Amino acid sequence: MPRPDAQRVAACLVDADLRGVASHGVGRIPIYTERLRRKLVNPTPSLTTERALTVAARIDGDNGLGFVVGTRAMDLALEIADVHGVGLVLAHRSTHYGMAASYLLQALDAGFCAFAFTNASPAMPIWGGRDAFLGTSPFAFAAPGEPPVVIDMAMSVVARGKIRRAMQRGEPIPEGWALDAEGRPTTDAKAGYDGVVLPAAGVKGSALSLMMEILAGVLSGAAFGGEVRNQYVDFEQPQNVGHCFLALKPDLFISRAELSARMTDLANRAKGGRRAQGVEEILLPGEPESRMAVKRRAEGIPLDAEELATVVAEADAVQVDVPPVMRTKVA
Repeated sequence: MPRPDAQRVAACLVDADLRGVASHGVGRIPIYTERLRRKLVNPTPSLTTERALTVAARIDGDNGLGFVVGTRAMDLALEIADVHGVGLVLAHRSTHYGMAASYLLQALDAGFCAFAFTNASPAMPIWGGRDAFLGTSPFAFAAPGEPPVVIDMAMSVVARGKIRRAMQRGEPIPEGWALDAEGRPTTDAKAGYDGVVLPAAGVKGSALSLMMEILAGVLSGAAFGGEVRNQYVDFEQPQNVGHCFLALKPDLFISRAELSARMTDLANRAKGGRRAQGVEEILLPGEPESRMAVKRRAEGIPLDAEELATVVAEADAVQVDVPPVMRTKVA
């Protein structure tokens, strides 16, 4: 794998752990390396771009890591938007792209608003059903400001990765997260993982997930409608995940200075309202994660012994050095 690609993957995984999204952090390294070893993911993809319009394009990910495909797609969306105001880029023949906020942060660094959508392997029923049909795809949007607004939320009650993490740790899950294979509510993490995750807000979450299935899967030419392969259990074929990125140049109608002032005003009004009982501070979407990242950059990222041992083992398998302190903590 080219070094810049490996560095981008590593940065995305660490960003997830920094922001407290452990379900999408370094704990995912084993499954990514396993799929690379089995040649189900291309370590050196040749990404090709098809321009349909001046403002729209599609990338063929050549079955590369979703982090690499997603980063290139968002870069292209930003390049197009910088010239034309709006940039829409779809991607197909990709794989799991990690934490959606990684691509939002990419857009914020450039001073742009952005949406990022992906589809995923089936884990959630369409409203009224009990069979896994939709992925737990996150709705992701960001706008620059102080603080920036960063919305990255699964359309299920909880990201499926959190259920998988609870299963690995032998922990129960809260009631209302999932149904077992027979369609019964469960607090058993394995039963929930083998069953289906429930949509957030009932029919509304189901409908929004279907919207993202259309944008990222149907329109991109990727797998869709329950056809995306589960990276943890299906080792026969590549996933063919689809993505959708939309970048918006924020100073099309107002200056960046005015945008900054208006976003600050919005934040002050939102955060300055009367607080509900027991609430110490009103936080905008993305604020808790941003504060967590600042804290962990200063104090370090807590990893349990099992996760740490897994990372060290994977590094040893490919003869990559790790800091001595990691081996000390594993021992």
